[in-house]
Amino acid sequence: MPSDFKEFDLVEVRFKGGRKDFFRNQSRLPLITGDAVVVEAAGNGWHLGHVSLKGELVRLQMKKKKVPLDSKDIRPILRVATDQDAERWQAVRDLETGTMFRARAVVEELRLKMKLSDVEYQADRTRATFFYSADDRVDFRDLIKRLADEFRVRVEMRQISLRHEAGRLGGIGSCGRELCCSTWLSDFKSVSTTAARYQNLSLNPAKLSGQCGRLKCCLNYELDTYLDALKDIPQVQRPLLTEKGEYVLQKTDIFKRKMWFAVRGDNNWVVVPAERVREVLELNKRGEKPETLLVPVREEEKEPEVTAIVEGSLERLDDKIKASKRPKRTKKKRPDELPAAAPAPVRPSRSAPARSSASAPDAPGATPEGEAAASPADGAEERARPRGAAARPLNRRGRGRNGESRSEGRGEGRRAGSRAPEAGSAPAPDAARPPREGGRPPRNAGDTPGGASRTGAEGGGEGRRSRSGRRGSGRPGRGGSGAEGAAS
Repeated sequence: MPSDFKEFDLVEVRFKGGRKDFFRNQSRLPLITGDAVVVEAAGNGWHLGHVSLKGELVRLQMKKKKVPLDSKDIRPILRVATDQDAERWQAVRDLETGTMFRARAVVEELRLKMKLSDVEYQADRTRATFFYSADDRVDFRDLIKRLADEFRVRVEMRQISLRHEAGRLGGIGSCGRELCCSTWLSDFKSVSTTAARYQNLSLNPAKLSGQCGRLKCCLNYELDTYLDALKDIPQVQRPLLTEKGEYVLQKTDIFKRKMWFAVRGDNNWVVVPAERVREVLELNKRGEKPETLLVPVREEEKEPEVTAIVEGSLERLDDKIKASKRPKRTKKKRPDELPAAAPAPVRPSRSAPARSSASAPDAPGATPEGEAAASPADGAEERARPRGAAARPLNRRGRGRNGESRSEGRGEGRRAGSRAPEAGSAPAPDAARPPREGGRPPRNAGDTPGGASRTGAEGGGEGRRSRSGRRGSGRPGRGGSGAEGAAS
């Protein structure tokens, strides 16, 4: 610091219950905030306090509280507190709780309408100050005499308000923090319900009251901000007139600049900006009524979609792809186009049908002309017959062993047996076979289900038909088709 610098000689000292006062540092003691100092008491004796503020800030605080710098009420600081001073002060503070309970008992005996909230002893134990609150004036002359005789001290009674009482007792507010009056708030301003109205708060005393039973001091903190914001909000004293009815103000959001209106008898609220409310008020002053209270909606030009800007719509492309994916039709191949399959092995049957001369290549009298003549007829019949599982007989009892019905086979057999065999035809192989183990003689050529003459054209055709119907057409994968089945 500069050598010619002189620090401000006034210091602010804090006492019990948040009470603060200004003292003069005449001795220029090197004080630091929080130091315990011994000061001169108001009457006689001394008291102990702690430094709360020093320097030029004290000048500003005194100016705020309108305390003159040359006031005669400002008392000096005697010294920095020693250990003996701190011990005496602590011993005196231990007596305060018992003194307060005894004083409350005396008040009840005297039936005085007052409430004792706190007691503060002077550090030298020469005086005790009793803080009380009351609604009306109280005659406590008898109380002072009894307390002075019992405690052997000078008694001082000081009435405080409910706000000061809550500040001395302390506590936690509804905001979750320590009470403002017990921490930093020293001067109390009057709070009215008008502050709650400006902030659109519900006038519920249970919510607006603090622990002291009065309106909360924090209602004044944001009042100026609300008053500045309300300058741009129109004041609606009467209902707004429209063609649909009269709209009454229900609620106002000051910071969002929005107002809620509703038709009388209707619970549906309409949100209207403050600018629109001001326009409707001007129209009503002219005697005009708008159609609706809401802001007229302007039709905006729709921006073209991305699919319209891009060449070729993606949806159309998907439709084309879906349309192109059609089920492919399987083209049936003709019998003459089917690939040649290996001849299936001949399975021996219990009663072998009569084979024509065209089906046996080693039989005498078989000519290639006969085989060539029979193949076109077989191909035409193969086209007419069903293929696959439809070619299998549903009822095997009513059919012969070669796939033909019994009546048809017997008829054909009789028809073929009535005809005389041609010259040069080989005898039927069934006639030369020995009888089976059961002793049953083999059937004649005319009695077999497919019994036809080997040399006859009809017999040869029927024989080939029966075998081709079972092997060739019924199972195209295993047997051959048409003429190949006959050749096997």
